[in-house]
Amino acid sequence: MITSRTHVRVARPSLDLGAAERFYVGGLGLTVLWRNGEPGPGEHELLMVGPTDGGWHFELTRDPRNPLAPSPTVDDLFVVYLGEPPDAALVERLLAHGGTRVAAHNPYWEEHGVTVADPDGYRLVLCSRSWG
Repeated sequence: MITSRTHVRVARPSLDLGAAERFYVGGLGLTVLWRNGEPGPGEHELLMVGPTDGGWHFELTRDPRNPLAPSPTVDDLFVVYLGEPPDAALVERLLAHGGTRVAAHNPYWEEHGVTVADPDGYRLVLCSRSWG
């Protein structure tokens, strides 16, 4: 049964796990929860990032023999509800760690936050609203 305590993993391909780590760890402030180092035959390179003791994490993957190019759309969003306007220093840190400031496709996110594309083109929204 799915409950509010169910853990969630979001998996995405990445062309450059080092760049993704710089963005999500150095920029956003998440923690490396696990990485597989040298993948064996038939295995993918993996990087898992998320909040320490959180109920969710990103699994970023790369097949070294057949890399899958990410194909994000303008509506593939990872939204973080901050409950206050995004700190300018956080936005600058994301940009310094490989992010690109982009206009939101949906005017709601433009009105209530800041949108930054990660190195693979997926969009992170720092939302000024609270969840709930």
